Amino acid sequence: MDTWIIRAARLGDDLVDLTVAEGRIAAIAPAGTLAAAEARTLEAHGARVLPSLIDAHAHLREPGFEYKEDIASGLAAALAGGFGQVMAMANTNPVNDSAAVTAFMLERARASHPSGPFLRPIGALTKGLAGTELAPAGELAAAGCVALSNDGKPVVSTELLRRAMEYAADLGLVVIDHCEDPTLGAGGVMNEGALSGRLGLKGIPTVTEAIQVARDVLLASYLHIPIHIAHVSCRESVEVLAQAKAKGVPVTAETCPHYLLWDEGMVDGYRTAAKVNPPLRTKDDVLALRQAVRTKVIDLLATDHAPHADHEKDAPFAEAPFGISGLDTALSLTTLLIAQGELSWDDAIRLWAKAPARTFRLPFSPLTPGAPANFILWDEETLWTVSRQTMRSKSTNTPALGMELPGQVLAHVLGGQLLFQRQPSPWPIS
Repeated sequence: MDTWIIRAARLGDDLVDLTVAEGRIAAIAPAGTLAAAEARTLEAHGARVLPSLIDAHAHLREPGFEYKEDIASGLAAALAGGFGQVMAMANTNPVNDSAAVTAFMLERARASHPSGPFLRPIGALTKGLAGTELAPAGELAAAGCVALSNDGKPVVSTELLRRAMEYAADLGLVVIDHCEDPTLGAGGVMNEGALSGRLGLKGIPTVTEAIQVARDVLLASYLHIPIHIAHVSCRESVEVLAQAKAKGVPVTAETCPHYLLWDEGMVDGYRTAAKVNPPLRTKDDVLALRQAVRTKVIDLLATDHAPHADHEKDAPFAEAPFGISGLDTALSLTTLLIAQGELSWDDAIRLWAKAPARTFRLPFSPLTPGAPANFILWDEETLWTVSRQTMRSKSTNTPALGMELPGQVLAHVLGGQLLFQRQPSPWPIS
């Protein structure tokens, strides 16, 4: 395994050199002070070094929907986007509700990316995601699933959810819940409000989400068992979570960059690229979510990467599928939030690496001597335009399409191996 020196990388406020040897960070010292015989050299020129990121919520579509995305293309987008681990939801065809499907997914990941990024499957909470019978949690855990979820289909039965949480806890897993009252927002396609009325589209009220968040919080409190709330989108949910955390309830929550940057106005003109579930909400909800992320009421960020083919999104708004593609743009959108003063780089590391690892018991590699060499070099100054040519995902269903965003991964190192270097390289390897 090669020995590397990465010169003049930005770590916090300092410029440093890093030596990588035998798959680990051997040393970190002020820039210009490290040397190693026969080492390969990367000149970082001030690019920021960050731990390799973890995406706790993505849809890689394989098996069954490979025309939207497959595991190879999804992990390629993850690698270029800065993610070394990707938790993949179970809404495949067949559903990931058996060890056989889990094994297939892991084998596809190993075949295409043997050294990483690493697929972390999320097993189905119920058989076929039908919400009527629990999936074999023990079998899924033994096969390699790191969490359980019914994905985008809410669990109507509180009794069933209770049993699922109990079984998951016995196995050391956490249940991830999509919180949506199945009747209150039925048939809705965007946020309910004045804009949905003007567009003539059925809306999804914010309380559709918050009611289920409150149920989950009460259940977690009663059982003393953790639960994780997926893609929080509104102020009411934040308020419920804040009260729960103040009481010590074992609940964690995520939101996504699109809920921190964009509001319901993005769908004006019937823009299906901005159609997502839960929907983009109001400017007030955006402000509430930003504060919740800063104050740790929301624990982590996730992409909810949901790729779709062009012809599926090129449809009347009410008929187009929900979902935004996010692996390619997530860290750039986070950089935009940092540039706006909403977050810090310490926040970004916590939200995209430390908190997902802690919540789901995944490996995390700090930027310290002796730790596994899993990191990225991030050029936060470079601007790039989001396009079909610049995205690695098969799908380009994102409101960011055509936008100029800040930041690019210049290099991604996993296990001490340089698995990705942006081409044409801004600096040569010597």
